[in-house]
Amino acid sequence: MSGDPNSAPRHAPVDFRFLQLLHLADSALPIGSLAHSFGLETLVSVEMLQTVELETFLRGYLEEAGFLEAVACREAFQLISVEVREFPAAQWIALNALLSALKPARESRAASATLGRNFLRAVIGLANHDVLRQAWEASLDTHSAIHQSVAFGLAGAVLGFEESRTVTSMLHQMTANLVSACQRLLPLGQSEAMRILWNLKPLMAEVAAQSHGRSLETASCTMPLLDWGAMEHPALGTRLFVS
Repeated sequence: MSGDPNSAPRHAPVDFRFLQLLHLADSALPIGSLAHSFGLETLVSVEMLQTVELETFLRGYLEEAGFLEAVACREAFQLISVEVREFPAAQWIALNALLSALKPARESRAASATLGRNFLRAVIGLANHDVLRQAWEASLDTHSAIHQSVAFGLAGAVLGFEESRTVTSMLHQMTANLVSACQRLLPLGQSEAMRILWNLKPLMAEVAAQSHGRSLETASCTMPLLDWGAMEHPALGTRLFVS
């Protein structure tokens, strides 16, 4: 048995790396996702989103916002390759800055950066890798954002996960977090929540595939209703969530 928690057992009966990826993609990972609704709380409060419409709404979310995050995740994954001899700090910072610019709602932008920072810190706590620490320090030194999808992509590459699996798992984590928020905002039971997530899995895989070969500079996201909900969220009289 190896003493290194990041090295696969010699005769592992299952895919060791895949188990690690499942661990990081778990919506229960303590990164603060339970505190964020990304504008959904506003939409529910003004009765613009109801349980019966949730699956359709989340399909639109995956096709628009999910696609953007998938592209960002892939680009972060591709920052690390066998040709790269040292961490590309400038590209890391620029990628996060570009994703910030593509998020018009301050509340959603801040929420993404909070979750990304918490995610990277959590992964460093699990796998204290030099590249992850360099990314953390580069962002800290320049006061730069660390977005959730970008942090997930970097961690996936550093820890040796397969690229498409990493992107799809990131989409699943983000969608599961939104469904969890809706369980506290809407009359949505556990069985129905799991049914919705199950039905969305083919679309997650499709969106992840569509992000292949795309650049964040040419990607776009059009979800004005959700952006409006995030911008209006601070004005709500009663709030369960930060965003």
